[in-house]
Amino acid sequence: MEEGGQRDRRRAAPATVGAEGRQIFVELGEQNFDAICLSTYRTACKLRFIQKRCNLHLIDIYNVIEAVRDAGLNAVELNAGISVTRVENLVSSLFNQLSKRLPTTYTINARECTVLLVEFLLAAIDSEPDSQLTVLFVKAILATLCGGKLVDKLRYVFSQVSDSNGVLVQSKFDGFLREALKLPTAVHEGPSFGYSNTLARSCFPQQKRVMLNMFLDIVANPPQCLVWLPLMHRLANVEHVYHPVSCSYCRCNSMTGFRYRCLRCRGYQLCQNCFWHGNASGSHNNQHQMKEHSSWKSPATKLGRALGRTLGCVSSREPPHPIYPEEPERTLNLANIVSLLHECT
Repeated sequence: MEEGGQRDRRRAAPATVGAEGRQIFVELGEQNFDAICLSTYRTACKLRFIQKRCNLHLIDIYNVIEAVRDAGLNAVELNAGISVTRVENLVSSLFNQLSKRLPTTYTINARECTVLLVEFLLAAIDSEPDSQLTVLFVKAILATLCGGKLVDKLRYVFSQVSDSNGVLVQSKFDGFLREALKLPTAVHEGPSFGYSNTLARSCFPQQKRVMLNMFLDIVANPPQCLVWLPLMHRLANVEHVYHPVSCSYCRCNSMTGFRYRCLRCRGYQLCQNCFWHGNASGSHNNQHQMKEHSSWKSPATKLGRALGRTLGCVSSREPPHPIYPEEPERTLNLANIVSLLHECT
């Protein structure tokens, strides 16, 4: 009875959420992302569009952490249900605070952003049968779709799915994966990133105790179910990257975004649009191995880097993420400070 009542309350969201919110899926369909051949790129592009359309890319993970704390959700069990009204209040506070931080020359419509995001969250819930709005779902989706560094997002996720000793709890991580996978499902890409009962454990098959730094290795080597997440971040980083070379297929004189170079055909390069849509010409075909480039380096820069590596001046491989203390951070005990303040007053 309670589950049915909760679903009825979820569907009975305020009227302002309905017609306006569905507009985001209409706009998503107009982008023609379904023409992209590779499912991972297709999914990352769709979710990046959702992120930017809702202005979530302007909200840092630390803003999310603060809003979740102020909403009192840190004191609630992860699997506890949460009402639509409470989610709306949380999302509204996020965008209202964002509008206060932005410069006067850049404004957002906080109400519109709230409506769009809440409707998308409800669509993500309804994309799977018997799903419910839970605290874990809200935390997982906001932490995944907001802006900021991927490593900082994963640190927050780990804080939610680990125990007091800083060790990953497999059942909680399994719950996070279930919730995160509702994002591809919401944009009709679920079959490419299916869930299984062994998914969480398969991410760290050789480890019995998974600590923070081991968990963060997902940044460099994500499991198949999450490959779209780091790609979405890479897409954001290359949106304005300029490559002063021409595409071998469409012949455009320059590229922005990713650049793809064939490792078999000398001098054959494709812009991201041509590569994503499977375009090929001449002796090149789609079976050839391609290397993805997210920046442009002049021949002189390449020579300098090669010499630096040869002379041992430059590290040839950077670590995928910083190394953090494994012990979880403990909350400061301010009891004595508070009492001293009272004595002074």
